[in-house]
Amino acid sequence: MTISDAKSDPGGDDRDSEIAKETELVFLRNRVKELEVENAKLLSQVSSCQCQQMEVKHDRSLSDSSSLVRRRRVRKGDKNSIPSHLISKRYVALKIMYFGKRFYGFSAEAQMEPSIESEVFKALERTRLLVGDKKDSCYSRCGRTDKGVSSTGQVIALFLRSRLKSPPGDSKAQVNGRTGERPEYDYVRVLNRALPDDIRVIGWSPAPIDFHARFSCYAREYKYFFWRQNLNLSAMDFAGKKFIGEHDFRNFCKMDVANVHCYTRRVTFFEVSPCQNRLALVKGTFKLIF
Repeated sequence: MTISDAKSDPGGDDRDSEIAKETELVFLRNRVKELEVENAKLLSQVSSCQCQQMEVKHDRSLSDSSSLVRRRRVRKGDKNSIPSHLISKRYVALKIMYFGKRFYGFSAEAQMEPSIESEVFKALERTRLLVGDKKDSCYSRCGRTDKGVSSTGQVIALFLRSRLKSPPGDSKAQVNGRTGERPEYDYVRVLNRALPDDIRVIGWSPAPIDFHARFSCYAREYKYFFWRQNLNLSAMDFAGKKFIGEHDFRNFCKMDVANVHCYTRRVTFFEVSPCQNRLALVKGTFKLIF
């Protein structure tokens, strides 16, 4: 009986290894293509979902029981649009509070978004309360806050759409005038439906034509809250009380020679004390009169 010895073929093993690698490579390429197609489908679904959510949110912000929000929107340049000088409006002051953590300050002039001011004007445009543009509204603000700073008593003034039937130039009627049988627009409710949750309008008041939110202000109160840590509160309170009285603050402010001619202010109160509710917090309060 003859037994033949089986000898391995090195060249055959290499070819089998190459074929296996090519097969695996083809499989991976096909799998990548399948994943790309699946990813494109998911992106399309996500985009469609976001668009629907934005439309729903936009529709909710525009919906209101008053005829103001239900009024048909007129395209720019439409021959049926009403000229702004024929729309009833009145000069009002709005009191605003906001939580400033996610905002780049109050002012929109720095062109850093989001800002409280830009969000307010977006809401005014959505609700059709703004007549014309920002310049036409005779807009003024009480002051500005920096990035991350909150406020509970910011005041702005501007012309808003109104049901008032008095002539636009009659300042007395603007303040005390009647709006006919229908009540005035509920500015607080309408705007809060269009504003983000961290900005709220908490009140409004009719204002005379010569009212300016900044220069008609005669006093302000500031409160600062910060962590206590190892601070010497008694020394801080003692030093702070040296500000009480009249002082010239021109070295601490931006020079605005066109609008500001007096830089003297009278500080009537200054106090640094621990908060009653949270011992780890410190409250610094001061009041000044213009």
